Amino acid sequence: MSRFLNEKFCRLEAYTPGEQPQDKKYIKLNTNESPFPPSKGVLEAVNQDAVSQLNLYPDPECKELRETIAKHYGVLAKNVFVGNGSDDILSFAFMAFCGKNSNAAFPDISYGFYRVYAELHGVPYVEIPLKSDFSVNAEDYIGINKNVFIANPNAPTGLTLSLEQISKICESNKDNIVLIDEAYVDFGAESSVNLTKKYDNLITVMTYSKSRSMAGARLGFAIASEAIIEDLNKIKYSTNPYSINRLTNLAGIAAIKDNDYYADNCKKIVEVREYTKSELEKLGFDFTDSKSNFIFAKNGKIDGETLYKKLKDKGILVRHFSKERIKDFVRITVGTKEQMDKLLDAVREIL
Repeated sequence: MSRFLNEKFCRLEAYTPGEQPQDKKYIKLNTNESPFPPSKGVLEAVNQDAVSQLNLYPDPECKELRETIAKHYGVLAKNVFVGNGSDDILSFAFMAFCGKNSNAAFPDISYGFYRVYAELHGVPYVEIPLKSDFSVNAEDYIGINKNVFIANPNAPTGLTLSLEQISKICESNKDNIVLIDEAYVDFGAESSVNLTKKYDNLITVMTYSKSRSMAGARLGFAIASEAIIEDLNKIKYSTNPYSINRLTNLAGIAAIKDNDYYADNCKKIVEVREYTKSELEKLGFDFTDSKSNFIFAKNGKIDGETLYKKLKDKGILVRHFSKERIKDFVRITVGTKEQMDKLLDAVREIL
């Protein structure tokens, strides 16, 4: 680091994104991207005419995009906020609602950005341990009187909370926000969107990166009360009002309109997920009951880091985490059946 860096950031541990190596072609099962391309409608929307207008600023309000999302989820446009990926929204939420007198709480094993954003924005926080089976204990958040951030399904475990449990958390923390990060909700979990009509402290956050095949476009959205959306907009307009570019805006509208295509892809991914789990079980693997587009698995015959490295040597990338409780696991993104069969063949050879 340079001698000019603000001292408050000197000890900040930045988030480590999944590998994007360029040295050779890999089967990428490490960053939970969709194995399917964007829909035909998305490809048609990002056309030459759209590109020819890149000399003009995009609509900062993303009016049509918000209206399209709102109609699909049964809410009003004033209840929708769009951001440059859901990560942008998470950062804004820490900025807008947390502070020295308004602390944050989130699981100790979850999306790594929660801790990073808390430290980046100087927010005191507590990391609440998962249960022995890696599930989130909803009771730990009842009446905690802190701003709650929970991924549902959680990452990297893929386990979920019920809507009843989420309701109890919201009900018991009325003076704090409850943010439910639903990046993987379309692969088998229940969305909390409808609960935002009942609880004015609930924020449901989703992304186009996983189920809508647009990780490279960087688009996410939040659904919440009108007042919360106004708060998020205040932060957005104080940083970068043009955070959604013209092409991403058009692609986002088209993707919602092509929802059947993406819903069918999600169904295929769930089928391949269950197939892969059954084959891994035959090889002696244990795993959580993931409701996401990844599998969180371990095998007593080989530690997680060694398996990750040996798979990488064979041209297959999975994700390994060094935290003590989960270091024996690898997180495997669910790809196409062909990709998963190649993974299974490689694992058989390694074992």
